[in-house]
Amino acid sequence: MNALSKEQVDLMLKEHKFYFHTGITKDVAFRIQQLNKLKHAIKMHEKDILNALYKDLGKSEFEAYSTEIGFVLDSIGYMVKNLKSWSKPMKVKAPIHQQPSKTYIMYEPYGTVLIIGPFNYPFQLVIEPLIGAMAAGNCAVLKPSESTPTISALIKDIIDKTFDNKYIRVIEGERETTSALINSPFDYIFFTGSVPVGRIVMEAAAKNLVPVTLELGGKSPTIVDKTANLEVAAKRIAWGKLINTGQTCIAPDYLLVHKDIKEKFIELLKKVIIDFYGIDASKSQDYGRIVNIRQFDRLTSIIDKDKSKVIYGGSYNQEKLYIEPTLINNVDWQDASMEDEIFGPIFPILEYTDLNEAINMINERPKPLALYLFTENEAVEHKILNSVSFGGGCVNDTISHVASAYIPFGGVGNSGIGSYHGKESFKTFSHRKSILKKSTKFNINIIFPPYKDKVKLVRRLLK
Repeated sequence: MNALSKEQVDLMLKEHKFYFHTGITKDVAFRIQQLNKLKHAIKMHEKDILNALYKDLGKSEFEAYSTEIGFVLDSIGYMVKNLKSWSKPMKVKAPIHQQPSKTYIMYEPYGTVLIIGPFNYPFQLVIEPLIGAMAAGNCAVLKPSESTPTISALIKDIIDKTFDNKYIRVIEGERETTSALINSPFDYIFFTGSVPVGRIVMEAAAKNLVPVTLELGGKSPTIVDKTANLEVAAKRIAWGKLINTGQTCIAPDYLLVHKDIKEKFIELLKKVIIDFYGIDASKSQDYGRIVNIRQFDRLTSIIDKDKSKVIYGGSYNQEKLYIEPTLINNVDWQDASMEDEIFGPIFPILEYTDLNEAINMINERPKPLALYLFTENEAVEHKILNSVSFGGGCVNDTISHVASAYIPFGGVGNSGIGSYHGKESFKTFSHRKSILKKSTKFNINIIFPPYKDKVKLVRRLLK
Protein backbone atom coordinates (compact mmCIF):
# COMPACT_ATOMS: atom_id res chain seq x y z
CA MET A 1 0.00 0.00 0.00
CA ASN A 2 1.49 3.31 -1.12
CA ALA A 3 1.86 6.00 1.52
CA LEU A 4 -0.39 9.03 1.24
CA SER A 5 1.44 12.18 0.16
CA LYS A 6 0.97 15.66 1.60
CA GLU A 7 -0.40 16.81 -1.77
CA GLN A 8 -3.02 14.05 -1.74
CA VAL A 9 -4.10 15.04 1.77
CA ASP A 10 -4.38 18.69 0.72
CA LEU A 11 -6.62 17.74 -2.22
CA MET A 12 -8.74 15.54 0.01
CA LEU A 13 -9.16 18.34 2.56
CA LYS A 14 -10.26 20.73 -0.20
CA GLU A 15 -13.02 18.28 -1.15
CA HIS A 16 -14.16 17.95 2.46
CA LYS A 17 -14.04 21.71 2.97
CA PHE A 18 -16.20 22.31 -0.10
CA TYR A 19 -18.72 19.73 1.09
CA PHE A 20 -18.78 21.19 4.60
CA HIS A 21 -19.37 24.71 3.31
CA THR A 22 -22.49 23.60 1.46
CA GLY A 23 -23.98 23.66 4.97
CA ILE A 24 -25.65 20.28 4.63
CA THR A 25 -23.93 18.78 7.69
CA LYS A 26 -25.18 21.61 9.89
CA ASP A 27 -28.77 20.50 9.43
CA VAL A 28 -29.77 18.44 12.49
CA ALA A 29 -32.22 16.34 10.47
CA PHE A 30 -29.36 15.42 8.10
CA ARG A 31 -27.13 14.43 11.03
CA ILE A 32 -29.81 12.17 12.51
CA GLN A 33 -30.45 10.61 9.10
CA GLN A 34 -26.74 9.88 8.63
CA LEU A 35 -26.37 8.41 12.12
CA ASN A 36 -29.28 6.09 11.41
CA LYS A 37 -27.64 5.10 8.11
CA LEU A 38 -24.48 4.24 10.05
CA LYS A 39 -26.48 2.16 12.52
CA HIS A 40 -28.20 0.27 9.71
CA ALA A 41 -24.88 -0.39 7.95
CA ILE A 42 -23.33 -1.77 11.14
CA LYS A 43 -26.28 -4.09 11.69
CA MET A 44 -26.12 -5.29 8.08
CA HIS A 45 -22.41 -6.13 8.49
CA GLU A 46 -22.58 -7.54 12.02
CA LYS A 47 -21.42 -11.01 11.02
CA ASP A 48 -18.55 -9.59 8.94
CA ILE A 49 -17.43 -7.42 11.87
CA LEU A 50 -17.51 -10.37 14.27
CA ASN A 51 -15.45 -12.48 11.86
CA ALA A 52 -12.92 -9.69 11.32
CA LEU A 53 -12.46 -9.13 15.05
CA TYR A 54 -11.93 -12.84 15.55
CA LYS A 55 -9.37 -12.99 12.75
CA ASP A 56 -7.39 -9.96 13.96
CA LEU A 57 -7.62 -10.45 17.74
CA GLY A 58 -9.26 -13.81 18.45
CA LYS A 59 -12.25 -12.08 20.10
CA SER A 60 -15.17 -14.25 21.12
CA GLU A 61 -18.60 -13.37 19.74
CA PHE A 62 -19.81 -12.22 23.17
CA GLU A 63 -16.82 -9.98 23.77
CA ALA A 64 -16.79 -8.60 20.22
CA TYR A 65 -20.48 -7.75 20.26
CA SER A 66 -20.63 -6.30 23.77
CA THR A 67 -17.45 -4.21 23.63
CA GLU A 68 -17.45 -3.20 19.97
CA ILE A 69 -20.68 -3.60 17.98
CA GLY A 70 -23.32 -3.30 20.70
CA PHE A 71 -21.34 -0.51 22.34
CA VAL A 72 -21.58 1.76 19.28
CA LEU A 73 -25.16 0.79 18.38
CA ASP A 74 -26.26 1.85 21.84
CA SER A 75 -24.25 5.04 21.51
CA ILE A 76 -25.92 5.95 18.20
CA GLY A 77 -29.35 5.40 19.74
CA TYR A 78 -28.53 7.67 22.67
CA MET A 79 -27.12 10.35 20.37
CA VAL A 80 -30.11 10.32 18.01
CA LYS A 81 -32.54 10.52 20.92
CA ASN A 82 -30.91 13.63 22.38
CA LEU A 83 -29.38 15.45 19.42
CA LYS A 84 -32.22 17.90 18.75
CA SER A 85 -32.18 19.26 22.30
CA TRP A 86 -28.37 19.36 22.52
CA SER A 87 -28.09 21.26 19.24
CA LYS A 88 -30.28 24.16 20.31
CA PRO A 89 -28.56 27.39 21.38
CA MET A 90 -28.16 27.37 25.15
CA LYS A 91 -29.47 30.52 26.83
CA VAL A 92 -27.34 31.86 29.67
CA LYS A 93 -27.68 34.75 32.07
CA ALA A 94 -26.41 38.18 31.01
CA PRO A 95 -24.59 40.30 33.62
CA ILE A 96 -26.39 43.36 34.93
CA HIS A 97 -23.92 45.80 33.38
CA GLN A 98 -24.66 44.32 29.93
CA GLN A 99 -28.42 44.87 30.11
CA PRO A 100 -30.62 45.01 28.14
CA SER A 101 -29.24 41.97 26.30
CA LYS A 102 -29.56 38.26 25.68
CA THR A 103 -26.62 35.85 25.79
CA TYR A 104 -26.45 32.34 24.46
CA ILE A 105 -24.03 29.64 23.34
CA MET A 106 -24.20 28.08 19.87
CA TYR A 107 -22.75 24.64 19.16
CA GLU A 108 -20.89 24.90 15.87
CA PRO A 109 -19.10 22.04 14.04
CA TYR A 110 -15.35 22.45 13.57
CA GLY A 111 -15.27 21.34 9.93
CA THR A 112 -13.26 18.27 8.93
CA VAL A 113 -11.94 16.12 11.76
CA LEU A 114 -9.29 13.40 11.71
CA ILE A 115 -9.93 10.30 13.84
CA ILE A 116 -7.02 7.91 14.40
CA GLY A 117 -7.88 4.55 15.96
CA PRO A 118 -5.80 1.93 17.82
CA PHE A 119 -5.58 -1.85 17.41
CA ASN A 120 -7.12 -3.04 20.68
CA TYR A 121 -10.76 -2.14 20.04
CA PRO A 122 -10.29 -1.40 16.35
CA PHE A 123 -13.97 -1.03 15.48
CA GLN A 124 -15.37 0.70 18.56
CA LEU A 125 -12.53 3.20 18.97
CA VAL A 126 -12.93 4.45 15.40
CA ILE A 127 -16.72 4.42 15.21
CA GLU A 128 -17.45 5.85 18.69
CA PRO A 129 -15.62 9.15 18.07
CA LEU A 130 -17.09 9.21 14.55
CA ILE A 131 -20.57 9.19 16.11
CA GLY A 132 -19.70 12.32 18.08
CA ALA A 133 -18.16 14.00 15.03
CA MET A 134 -21.24 13.29 12.90
CA ALA A 135 -23.64 14.37 15.65
CA ALA A 136 -21.83 17.70 15.93
CA GLY A 137 -22.10 18.26 12.16
CA ASN A 138 -18.54 17.63 11.00
CA CYS A 139 -17.01 15.87 8.03
CA ALA A 140 -14.56 13.12 9.03
CA VAL A 141 -11.49 11.23 7.88
CA LEU A 142 -10.91 7.92 9.64
CA LYS A 143 -7.52 6.23 9.99
CA PRO A 144 -7.94 2.73 11.47
CA SER A 145 -4.99 0.79 12.84
CA GLU A 146 -2.73 -0.98 10.35
CA SER A 147 -2.15 -3.65 13.02
CA THR A 148 -5.70 -4.97 12.50
CA PRO A 149 -5.87 -5.16 8.68
CA THR A 150 -9.06 -7.23 8.41
CA ILE A 151 -11.26 -4.91 10.45
CA SER A 152 -9.54 -1.86 8.93
CA ALA A 153 -10.44 -2.98 5.40
CA LEU A 154 -13.98 -3.79 6.52
CA ILE A 155 -14.47 -0.35 8.09
CA LYS A 156 -13.36 1.19 4.79
CA ASP A 157 -15.79 -1.00 2.86
CA ILE A 158 -18.72 -0.13 5.15
CA ILE A 159 -18.01 3.62 5.10
CA ASP A 160 -17.38 3.72 1.34
CA LYS A 161 -20.72 2.03 0.64
CA THR A 162 -22.67 4.13 3.15
CA PHE A 163 -21.44 7.72 2.78
CA ASP A 164 -20.25 10.22 0.19
CA ASN A 165 -16.46 10.23 0.54
CA LYS A 166 -16.47 14.02 0.62
CA TYR A 167 -18.43 13.65 3.86
CA ILE A 168 -16.74 10.66 5.52
CA ARG A 169 -13.85 8.63 4.19
CA VAL A 170 -11.41 6.01 5.44
CA ILE A 171 -7.67 6.15 4.78
CA GLU A 172 -5.62 2.98 5.28
CA GLY A 173 -1.86 3.00 5.58
CA GLU A 174 1.13 2.80 7.87
CA ARG A 175 3.35 5.30 9.66
CA GLU A 176 4.10 7.49 6.63
CA THR A 177 0.40 7.92 5.86
CA THR A 178 -0.39 8.77 9.47
CA SER A 179 2.43 11.32 9.45
CA ALA A 180 1.04 13.00 6.32
CA LEU A 181 -2.39 13.19 7.95
CA ILE A 182 -1.37 14.60 11.32
CA ASN A 183 0.84 17.23 9.68
CA SER A 184 -2.09 18.57 7.65
CA PRO A 185 -4.47 21.40 8.62
CA PHE A 186 -7.50 19.45 9.79
CA ASP A 187 -9.96 21.37 11.95
CA TYR A 188 -9.66 18.83 14.79
CA ILE A 189 -7.68 15.66 15.53
CA PHE A 190 -8.95 12.87 17.77
CA PHE A 191 -6.28 10.28 18.59
CA THR A 192 -6.48 7.07 20.60
CA GLY A 193 -3.21 5.24 21.26
CA SER A 194 0.02 5.21 23.21
CA VAL A 195 1.57 8.07 25.14
CA PRO A 196 4.70 8.31 22.92
CA VAL A 197 2.65 8.49 19.71
CA GLY A 198 0.23 10.90 21.39
CA ARG A 199 3.13 13.29 21.92
CA ILE A 200 4.02 13.07 18.22
CA VAL A 201 0.42 13.79 17.23
CA MET A 202 0.19 16.78 19.55
CA GLU A 203 3.49 18.22 18.32
CA ALA A 204 2.40 17.88 14.68
CA ALA A 205 -1.03 19.37 15.39
CA ALA A 206 0.54 22.33 17.18
CA LYS A 207 2.32 23.40 13.98
CA ASN A 208 -1.08 24.04 12.39
CA LEU A 209 -2.75 25.10 15.68
CA VAL A 210 -5.14 22.17 15.37
CA PRO A 211 -7.02 21.32 18.60
CA VAL A 212 -6.71 17.72 19.77
CA THR A 213 -8.26 15.11 21.97
CA LEU A 214 -5.73 12.50 23.08
CA GLU A 215 -7.03 9.26 24.57
CA LEU A 216 -3.86 7.64 25.87
CA GLY A 217 -3.13 5.22 28.71
CA GLY A 218 -0.76 4.49 31.56
CA LYS A 219 -0.40 2.14 34.49
CA SER A 220 -3.87 2.02 36.04
CA PRO A 221 -3.74 0.77 39.65
CA THR A 222 -6.24 -1.48 41.38
CA ILE A 223 -6.34 -1.17 45.17
CA VAL A 224 -7.77 -4.00 47.26
CA ASP A 225 -8.48 -2.79 50.79
CA LYS A 226 -8.63 -5.24 53.70
CA THR A 227 -12.39 -4.60 54.04
CA ALA A 228 -13.10 -5.58 50.42
CA ASN A 229 -15.45 -8.39 49.46
CA LEU A 230 -12.63 -10.57 48.16
CA GLU A 231 -14.75 -13.04 46.19
CA VAL A 232 -16.48 -10.24 44.30
CA ALA A 233 -13.21 -8.35 43.86
CA ALA A 234 -11.41 -11.37 42.41
CA LYS A 235 -14.10 -11.91 39.76
CA ARG A 236 -14.41 -8.29 38.73
CA ILE A 237 -10.67 -7.68 38.66
CA ALA A 238 -9.89 -10.84 36.66
CA TRP A 239 -12.64 -9.92 34.19
CA GLY A 240 -11.41 -6.35 33.78
CA LYS A 241 -7.80 -7.44 33.42
CA LEU A 242 -8.30 -10.28 30.97
CA ILE A 243 -11.07 -8.99 28.70
CA ASN A 244 -9.51 -8.59 25.23
CA THR A 245 -6.50 -10.49 26.65
CA GLY A 246 -5.49 -7.46 28.69
CA GLN A 247 -5.22 -5.23 25.61
CA THR A 248 -7.42 -2.49 27.07
CA CYS A 249 -6.21 1.03 27.85
CA ILE A 250 -8.21 1.08 31.10
CA ALA A 251 -7.42 -2.49 32.16
CA PRO A 252 -6.18 -2.89 35.74
CA ASP A 253 -2.43 -2.66 35.17
CA TYR A 254 -1.15 -3.65 38.59
CA LEU A 255 -2.55 -4.68 41.96
CA LEU A 256 -1.97 -2.94 45.28
CA VAL A 257 -3.30 -5.38 47.88
CA HIS A 258 -3.37 -4.88 51.64
CA LYS A 259 -0.82 -7.14 53.30
CA ASP A 260 -3.37 -8.75 55.65
CA ILE A 261 -5.47 -10.22 52.84
CA LYS A 262 -2.96 -10.55 49.99
CA GLU A 263 -2.33 -14.29 50.12
CA LYS A 264 -6.02 -15.13 50.39
CA PHE A 265 -6.83 -12.79 47.54
CA ILE A 266 -4.15 -14.27 45.28
CA GLU A 267 -5.59 -17.76 45.77
CA LEU A 268 -9.06 -16.48 44.95
CA LEU A 269 -7.71 -14.75 41.84
CA LYS A 270 -6.08 -17.98 40.63
CA LYS A 271 -9.34 -19.87 41.16
CA VAL A 272 -11.36 -17.27 39.26
CA ILE A 273 -8.98 -17.36 36.28
CA ILE A 274 -9.43 -21.14 36.09
CA ASP A 275 -13.21 -20.80 36.48
CA PHE A 276 -13.27 -18.30 33.61
CA TYR A 277 -10.89 -19.93 31.14
CA GLY A 278 -10.07 -23.43 32.42
CA ILE A 279 -6.72 -24.92 33.41
CA ASP A 280 -5.46 -24.30 29.87
CA ALA A 281 -6.71 -20.90 28.70
CA SER A 282 -5.43 -21.59 25.17
CA LYS A 283 -8.36 -23.98 24.73
CA SER A 284 -10.96 -21.47 25.91
CA GLN A 285 -13.24 -19.93 23.28
CA ASP A 286 -13.52 -16.86 25.51
CA TYR A 287 -9.80 -16.05 25.69
CA GLY A 288 -8.29 -14.06 22.82
CA ARG A 289 -4.85 -13.61 21.32
CA ILE A 290 -2.20 -10.90 21.17
CA VAL A 291 -2.56 -8.65 18.14
CA ASN A 292 0.85 -9.23 16.49
CA ILE A 293 4.36 -10.57 16.96
CA ARG A 294 5.74 -7.18 18.00
CA GLN A 295 3.36 -6.93 20.95
CA PHE A 296 3.83 -10.63 21.70
CA ASP A 297 7.62 -10.25 21.92
CA ARG A 298 7.30 -7.17 24.14
CA LEU A 299 5.01 -9.01 26.59
CA THR A 300 6.94 -12.28 26.69
CA SER A 301 10.11 -10.29 27.36
CA ILE A 302 8.43 -8.97 30.53
CA ILE A 303 7.57 -12.52 31.62
CA ASP A 304 11.11 -13.75 30.91
CA LYS A 305 12.72 -10.90 32.86
CA ASP A 306 10.42 -11.32 35.87
CA LYS A 307 10.07 -15.12 35.69
CA SER A 308 11.52 -15.68 39.17
CA LYS A 309 8.47 -13.90 40.61
CA VAL A 310 5.81 -15.59 38.43
CA ILE A 311 3.35 -17.43 40.70
CA TYR A 312 0.73 -18.36 38.11
CA GLY A 313 0.83 -18.84 34.34
CA GLY A 314 3.81 -17.58 32.41
CA SER A 315 3.56 -19.89 29.40
CA TYR A 316 3.17 -18.68 25.83
CA ASN A 317 3.04 -19.87 22.22
CA GLN A 318 4.54 -17.63 19.55
CA GLU A 319 2.91 -19.38 16.61
CA LYS A 320 -0.57 -18.83 18.07
CA LEU A 321 0.25 -15.43 19.63
CA TYR A 322 -1.03 -16.89 22.90
CA ILE A 323 0.07 -15.71 26.33
CA GLU A 324 -1.32 -17.39 29.43
CA PRO A 325 -2.89 -15.24 32.18
CA THR A 326 0.13 -14.51 34.37
CA LEU A 327 0.44 -13.33 37.98
CA ILE A 328 3.75 -11.86 39.17
CA ASN A 329 4.06 -11.43 42.94
CA ASN A 330 6.15 -9.16 45.15
CA VAL A 331 7.31 -6.94 42.31
CA ASP A 332 9.09 -3.65 42.81
CA TRP A 333 9.17 -0.55 40.63
CA GLN A 334 12.44 -1.57 39.00
CA ASP A 335 11.02 -4.83 37.62
CA ALA A 336 10.19 -5.16 33.91
CA SER A 337 6.48 -5.49 34.65
CA MET A 338 6.42 -2.10 36.38
CA GLU A 339 8.37 -0.02 33.86
CA ASP A 340 5.55 0.82 31.43
CA GLU A 341 1.88 0.13 30.76
CA ILE A 342 1.56 -3.63 30.28
CA PHE A 343 -1.31 -3.86 27.78
CA GLY A 344 -1.52 -7.62 28.07
CA PRO A 345 -2.53 -10.52 30.36
CA ILE A 346 0.28 -9.98 32.88
CA PHE A 347 -0.66 -8.89 36.39
CA PRO A 348 2.03 -7.59 38.79
CA ILE A 349 1.11 -7.62 42.49
CA LEU A 350 2.41 -5.28 45.19
CA GLU A 351 1.38 -5.10 48.83
CA TYR A 352 0.84 -2.19 51.18
CA THR A 353 0.19 -1.88 54.90
CA ASP A 354 -0.88 1.75 55.18
CA LEU A 355 -3.26 3.57 52.83
CA ASN A 356 -0.94 6.58 52.65
CA GLU A 357 1.78 4.25 51.40
CA ALA A 358 -0.45 3.12 48.51
CA ILE A 359 -1.45 6.70 47.71
CA ASN A 360 2.17 7.84 47.66
CA MET A 361 3.17 4.99 45.33
CA ILE A 362 0.52 6.08 42.81
CA ASN A 363 1.13 9.81 43.15
CA GLU A 364 4.88 9.46 42.59
CA ARG A 365 4.14 8.32 39.03
CA PRO A 366 2.34 9.81 36.00
CA LYS A 367 -1.41 10.25 36.44
CA PRO A 368 -3.18 7.05 35.34
CA LEU A 369 -6.10 6.81 32.92
CA ALA A 370 -8.08 4.75 35.43
CA LEU A 371 -8.08 3.70 39.07
CA TYR A 372 -10.07 0.92 40.71
CA LEU A 373 -10.72 0.58 44.42
CA PHE A 374 -12.29 -2.35 46.23
CA THR A 375 -13.43 -1.50 49.74
CA GLU A 376 -16.45 -1.54 52.05
CA ASN A 377 -15.03 1.40 54.02
CA GLU A 378 -16.41 4.80 52.95
CA ALA A 379 -13.57 6.64 54.66
CA VAL A 380 -11.05 4.71 52.55
CA GLU A 381 -13.11 5.44 49.43
CA HIS A 382 -13.26 9.16 50.24
CA LYS A 383 -9.54 9.36 50.93
CA ILE A 384 -8.48 7.61 47.71
CA LEU A 385 -10.86 9.55 45.46
CA ASN A 386 -9.75 12.86 46.95
CA SER A 387 -6.02 12.11 47.15
CA VAL A 388 -5.24 10.64 43.73
CA SER A 389 -5.65 12.27 40.31
CA PHE A 390 -6.75 9.90 37.52
CA GLY A 391 -8.92 9.99 34.42
CA GLY A 392 -11.87 8.02 35.79
CA GLY A 393 -12.58 4.73 37.48
CA CYS A 394 -14.77 2.53 39.64
CA VAL A 395 -15.34 1.64 43.25
CA ASN A 396 -15.92 -2.12 43.63
CA ASP A 397 -15.72 -2.74 39.89
CA THR A 398 -13.36 -2.37 36.93
CA ILE A 399 -13.73 -0.91 33.43
CA SER A 400 -17.52 -0.44 33.65
CA HIS A 401 -17.35 3.36 33.81
CA VAL A 402 -16.36 3.39 30.13
CA ALA A 403 -19.75 1.98 29.15
CA SER A 404 -21.87 4.83 30.55
CA ALA A 405 -23.05 7.50 28.10
CA TYR A 406 -23.91 9.74 31.05
CA ILE A 407 -20.35 10.43 32.19
CA PRO A 408 -17.32 11.72 30.25
CA PHE A 409 -14.44 9.36 29.52
CA GLY A 410 -10.88 10.63 29.20
CA GLY A 411 -7.49 10.99 30.78
CA VAL A 412 -5.60 13.61 32.74
CA GLY A 413 -1.96 14.62 32.51
CA ASN A 414 0.09 11.89 30.87
CA SER A 415 -2.98 9.70 30.30
CA GLY A 416 -4.71 12.08 27.92
CA ILE A 417 -6.30 15.39 27.04
CA GLY A 418 -10.03 15.87 26.63
CA SER A 419 -12.94 13.45 26.94
CA TYR A 420 -15.89 12.01 25.06
CA HIS A 421 -18.91 9.63 25.21
CA GLY A 422 -22.55 10.66 25.18
CA LYS A 423 -23.13 14.41 25.32
CA GLU A 424 -19.43 14.92 25.96
CA SER A 425 -18.72 13.57 22.44
CA PHE A 426 -21.09 16.14 20.95
CA LYS A 427 -19.38 18.90 22.95
CA THR A 428 -15.88 17.66 22.09
CA PHE A 429 -16.52 17.94 18.36
CA SER A 430 -18.33 21.29 18.66
CA HIS A 431 -16.96 24.80 18.97
CA ARG A 432 -18.98 26.66 21.59
CA LYS A 433 -19.66 30.04 20.03
CA SER A 434 -20.69 32.73 22.54
CA ILE A 435 -23.16 35.40 21.41
CA LEU A 436 -24.39 38.56 23.15
CA LYS A 437 -27.33 40.35 21.51
CA LYS A 438 -28.09 43.86 22.76
CA SER A 439 -31.25 45.87 22.41
CA THR A 440 -31.11 49.04 20.30
CA LYS A 441 -34.00 50.64 22.17
CA PHE A 442 -31.68 52.61 24.44
CA ASN A 443 -28.03 52.93 25.47
CA ILE A 444 -26.33 52.72 28.82
CA ASN A 445 -24.24 55.84 28.34
CA ILE A 446 -21.89 55.09 31.19
CA ILE A 447 -19.70 53.08 28.80
CA PHE A 448 -19.15 55.98 26.41
CA PRO A 449 -16.68 58.88 26.78
CA PRO A 450 -16.33 61.41 28.23
CA TYR A 451 -16.02 59.45 31.48
CA LYS A 452 -15.48 62.25 34.04
CA ASP A 453 -16.88 60.88 37.34
CA LYS A 454 -18.40 57.71 35.86
CA VAL A 455 -15.69 55.56 37.44
CA LYS A 456 -17.51 55.77 40.79
CA LEU A 457 -20.56 54.08 39.30
CA VAL A 458 -18.41 51.47 37.55
CA ARG A 459 -16.78 50.63 40.87
CA ARG A 460 -20.20 50.03 42.41
CA LEU A 461 -21.28 47.80 39.52
CA LEU A 462 -18.07 45.80 39.11
CA LYS A 463 -16.86 44.56 42.46
